[in-house]
This record gives sequence, C-alpha cells and structure tokens, in this order.
Amino acid sequence: MLSGRAKLLAACTAGAVLIWVAWDLFGPRSHSLRNFQPEEVGRLETAMWKSYYAHERLALFGELATLLRHQYGLPPLRSYVVAYHAARAAAVFQGGHSHADYEKALADLVAFYAAIDRVSTEPFDVQRAARLELDWWIVHRERAAHPREDLDRNLAALQGELYHLPADPLMEHARLRADAMLLRDHGAEAGNPTLQQWAEIDRLLRLSWRSLRDAVNVRR
Repeated sequence: MLSGRAKLLAACTAGAVLIWVAWDLFGPRSHSLRNFQPEEVGRLETAMWKSYYAHERLALFGELATLLRHQYGLPPLRSYVVAYHAARAAAVFQGGHSHADYEKALADLVAFYAAIDRVSTEPFDVQRAARLELDWWIVHRERAAHPREDLDRNLAALQGELYHLPADPLMEHARLRADAMLLRDHGAEAGNPTLQQWAEIDRLLRLSWRSLRDAVNVRR
C-alpha cells in the first residue's frame, strides 16, 4: 500500500504530466514557415522517400514527426499526431488505383495542413494547400500523361500558397525537387536506385530546399 505522501506525490506527478501533454497538444505556438533548415529538410525528405517506397511505414512516421519539428516548429507530441495524418494520407494514396481512391487521402491532408496553419505566423488557405499537395501527388503518379512542366508548376503552386508568393521565384525549388523525384523513378525502373543515385537525390533535395529558403526570405 502506498503511504499518503507517496499517493500525493504520484497524483502531483500525474497531474504535471497531464498538464504537459495538454500544453504540448493544444497550447498556442507561433512559428514562421520561413524559418527552417534546408540541409536537414533535404536529408529528411530523402530518408522519407526511401521509407515510402520500401513500404516502411513506421520509419516514415518517425521521419515525418522529425520533419515537423524541424521545419514547422511543432512540439514533440503534437508532431507525432500530425505525422500520423501525413503518414496515413501517404499510405492511402500509395494504395490507390484511381482518382476516386486518391481523393480519400484529402481529409488527412487537410488535418495535416490545418495543424501547420495553427502554428504559422502567416496563415494560409488550408483547403487549398491540401488540394495542391494532392494535385502534385497525382501529377507525379500519372507523369506519363503529363508534360514535365506540370510537375514543376504544381510543386511551385503549393509553396506559393504557403508563402503567399507568385510561382516564378519558386520555380527553381520546384524544378530541383522534381529532378530528384524523376531520378528516383528512373532508378526504380531499373530495379532500385543505386547508392550513387540516392546521393544525387539527396544533393538535389538539399539544393531545392535551400533555394526555397532563399526565395521566401529575400521578400521579407
């Protein structure tokens, strides 16, 4: 049996944990989307692509949570809750075979971007951001039916919504990111991307996110 003092200590500890959990999940946060580490974001995106295409969903979930902390300033527990929505959207989309299937990922993308919007110092249209995210996923999936420029434009349009910028200054970011995607696809067509191809993908993604960082901060 616990003594009265031990029970009081346990109750106080449990209360403190609950307060911390509530603050982490629901407390106000403020973070500029312009404030991110492009090298780390590029590294994490490379890791996420490897996990996604290998169907390693637990690894992808953890990498998404880490990305949310680095790029969007989410606190620890909240980063995992939001990562769950992103990972589930990716899994639903990956298993889809038609536009009707792909649309099932939209609700989780809306939840994902709504959480980011709540901490952003510059609000954006959550529904439109989620729609643009899904649009570029579809264009990439159906790339054989689209000119290459469609993928670039869709990637730039998403960042344009998040940062309230026209597409032109974001096109280098989009082009480099699309180059990395298409290199991954080319490697997969031959079996699996080689280590050298993954190294080049990582380099392109780091350059892409560095270009975005520079583009969105030059206009502050």
